[in-house]
Amino acid sequence: MSALLAPPVDFFLLAYGLAIVFAAGIVRGFAGFGFSAISVAGLSLIVSPAKVVPAIFALEILASVSQWRGIARDIDMHWIGWLAFGNLLFIPIGVALLAWLPEAPLRLLIGALLLTAALLLRGGHKATLAPTRGVRFFAGVMSGFINGVAAIGGIALAVLLSTTRMPPATLRATMIALLLFSDVVALASAALMPDAAHAGGSLLGSDTWRWAMWLAPVMLAGIWVGHRSFAGVSPEQFRRHVLNLLIGLAAVSMLRSLYGLLA
Repeated sequence: MSALLAPPVDFFLLAYGLAIVFAAGIVRGFAGFGFSAISVAGLSLIVSPAKVVPAIFALEILASVSQWRGIARDIDMHWIGWLAFGNLLFIPIGVALLAWLPEAPLRLLIGALLLTAALLLRGGHKATLAPTRGVRFFAGVMSGFINGVAAIGGIALAVLLSTTRMPPATLRATMIALLLFSDVVALASAALMPDAAHAGGSLLGSDTWRWAMWLAPVMLAGIWVGHRSFAGVSPEQFRRHVLNLLIGLAAVSMLRSLYGLLA
């Protein structure tokens, strides 16, 4: 137990990590997504992603559970079933594709497409998708596939849902419910995935729980701040803030991919 309570990195790096996760928590509390993209982008500058990504999955589950009571009644059940089905089918396909295609160029292309779509919508382009079964399944397929390839399926889904004119509370609640489903799947996969650095162990090791224990309190504090901010916004303000967030997250994803390509 004492090993779990020991800081995972030195004081200054830990303070930086806590600040990143607090900011990501605010975004999660307000919009219902974006926590993983911000946290992984920030934390990967100070520690190997393999050490923190499983912890981020665990924190995402905690975030969804902490928000569940306030969002359960707003979840669109017609959407969530198709989204979960598409993710379940296409996350493995996206992961498998990485074995055949270069990772960095593929992620850069997806980030560029998402950034373009978000910029068009933010600029006033009137794209509207009717919430048919086909559209719901397509959204699940695209978010699942992009999750498998680039781990930014939440950004892709938010772009698609922002074209349906779904009420803010419903969009936010449905995103949170889907993230709970996909992160449970991801965390289970991490538990089964062998860790090359520790023969016989899995990616879900003691480092995962140590990072999760240290980061959880500031994440929950950030979610509380973000939730209070969400309560006072109009539908148009929410849509504008979400599109601004999507533009920023897509740009961060592109920069990370470009860095990986050049490195």
